[in-house]
Amino acid sequence: MANMKDGLQLGQDEADTKSLFGSQGKSLPVSKSMDSGIQSDESYKMDYPEIGICIIINNKNFHPATGMAFRSGTDADAAHIRDTFMTLGYKVNLNNDRTCKQMVDILQNVAKDDHSNQSSFVCVLLSHGEDGLIYGTDGPLELKILTGLFRGDRCKSLAGKPKLFFFQACRGTELDSGIETDSRSEESTCQKIPVEADFLYAYSTAPGYYSWRNSSEGSWFIQSLCLMLKQHAKKLELMQILTRVNRKVAEYSSYSNHPDFHAKKQIPCIVSMLTKELYFPH
Repeated sequence: MANMKDGLQLGQDEADTKSLFGSQGKSLPVSKSMDSGIQSDESYKMDYPEIGICIIINNKNFHPATGMAFRSGTDADAAHIRDTFMTLGYKVNLNNDRTCKQMVDILQNVAKDDHSNQSSFVCVLLSHGEDGLIYGTDGPLELKILTGLFRGDRCKSLAGKPKLFFFQACRGTELDSGIETDSRSEESTCQKIPVEADFLYAYSTAPGYYSWRNSSEGSWFIQSLCLMLKQHAKKLELMQILTRVNRKVAEYSSYSNHPDFHAKKQIPCIVSMLTKELYFPH
């Protein structure tokens, strides 16, 4: 494990960013409040014939022109994600080393599919990154280009259903040194919903920060996510599970031969536009 407390270290920790060293109005109309017809059900309907598809894009090898390093440990992440979501009932599609265009094509084709018989959608991106960007094997791509394919007005068969995105990638070059603390129903009515509703974005780290990945075990975030899902998916709501993921990741400390990158910390960042609670089916 990468946790220094355990005293066991099977590899060094790395960061999913370009380089460890030197990576350098009109007035709005007045709005009126009105009932949109959104149903008041507190949790998502998760008993469709299929729970859904899980797309994994695992980028390990990059074109030299990108300046991106080989991502050791990422295959362990991909295997953990695959096993975890298959156990939850998802149909998993694993894609290795995809260019920006290939990444867009994969998700565009999925967004065009009919998801009427599916409860949800999951996408896991494992790559280098910067804030707002994810790297294909040939360069950077804006995350919103990928996530936007599944907006309610573009992928109507997933409208009103949870769309979960998990990003294992750096979001900048800042390092967190930590601080010592004292321990003490089928809907029959017509609805109008926001096109950006029902998304969840789970980032491995806070904006501007490195995201750590152990060269043997895989990333702290994916290890923690898979462990918490396996332990709690059948009894806790998703946001409760992700809070436990945050706590688990926060327990890690980096191990590196370079002093500037040794004993650093990390905290994931969960951005939710979900409109209901999400309980995975038993």
